[in-house]
Amino acid sequence: MYLAKGKANWQGGLIFKAIFMISLKNVDKYIDSRFQRTFILKGIELEVKQGEFLTIMGPSGSGKSTLMNIIGMLDEQSAGEYYFFDEPVHKMREKQKSEMHKNYIGFIFQAYHLIDELTVYENIETPLLYKGVNGSQRKSMVAEMLDRFNMVAKKDLFPEQLSGGQQQLVGIARAIVGQPKLLLADEPTGNLHSEQGKNIMDIFQKLNEEGITIIQVTHAEENAQRSKRVVRIADGAIESDEKVI
Repeated sequence: MYLAKGKANWQGGLIFKAIFMISLKNVDKYIDSRFQRTFILKGIELEVKQGEFLTIMGPSGSGKSTLMNIIGMLDEQSAGEYYFFDEPVHKMREKQKSEMHKNYIGFIFQAYHLIDELTVYENIETPLLYKGVNGSQRKSMVAEMLDRFNMVAKKDLFPEQLSGGQQQLVGIARAIVGQPKLLLADEPTGNLHSEQGKNIMDIFQKLNEEGITIIQVTHAEENAQRSKRVVRIADGAIESDEKVI
């Protein structure tokens, strides 16, 4: 059951005020070969409220990244239902999903995925160009990110001129500059040393306190303890779902 006064139009910038931001119902992901079906995810049931900070954990090959990609609308399930603010993602066409992803989701990757040919400023600006934000507003929004992450002096540098920690800060700034409702982070500290990783997790906690819903995949228990809830996956299925005490 969802709470709303009436149907809202996400394309117009309004969103249904749902009980759950994310609702996955009996979601499978599988690959069919000639003689067998291999499951990557099996029977996933997951609900995430707006404002949560959720960690997904599990051994390599357990399906964590696949689940993140489905939630982030970069991949689609083979079976089951996915609702995002009560919108049926599983029924959407590719263009609709692309618009939803562009307007409401930020993604942070372990390998940074910055564009080598673009400066720090241009990398942060890129999602705003895709969203059609006008020039003066883009300038203001990028300036705010540069100031927030103390990168004003590095705005004209290219990714190869930055440390790993600095590249990940650019990745975070790029992910949140468009003010997403949901931030997805796939092993965001995996390539960083411990102090850089701690700094990134401090930023995540601050962003969550500001209202951004965060889902992270991590192998690190200390990072998981920074979140409010830990979902553990094994062999493509959820084996536990517990609040962090």
